[in-house]
Amino acid sequence: MSYILGYDPDTLREQVDPDRCQERLDEIGEQRSLAALLERVWLLKVLDRLDEALLISEQSVRLARMAGTRKDLLRARVLHATVLQFRGAYAAAEQELTTCAQEADGQGWAAVGAFAYQHRGKVHFDAGDFVSARADFKRALFLRQEAGAPEDQLESTLLAIDAAERRRGRVLTA
Repeated sequence: MSYILGYDPDTLREQVDPDRCQERLDEIGEQRSLAALLERVWLLKVLDRLDEALLISEQSVRLARMAGTRKDLLRARVLHATVLQFRGAYAAAEQELTTCAQEADGQGWAAVGAFAYQHRGKVHFDAGDFVSARADFKRALFLRQEAGAPEDQLESTLLAIDAAERRRGRVLTA
């Protein structure tokens, strides 16, 4: 079940039903599995509880490092970087996402690479670098197509490319 209702075309942030997200957060409770921690991080992030999200994301990275696969670790690091982005720490988020994207590229993990590039594009977008955002979104689209991603992921990436182009056009005409 997806908690994402859509994406804000101006901010590219997920639009969610806060009540459903809170209900799911309550269901997960204090579970300590990596999957539960990652889900808690995302839910806390979209509910704008960023201090809690940061703490849990750091826990998830440690757990993935100790007990997960390399892909698990990359996913946890990408999610951690998105929390940094939401907190306005764009340089730190970009650095983490660049490292994750490069490792995914080196391993040939298209889906994980697409995840990292999509989120690095959002960091660039939030920072006002629409040219870099568009390049990352286009790379994410290519990787998602290569990985056979579902239609909703392709659509969200196409929406992001369009938003970056629109914002870049506004900056150029201003």
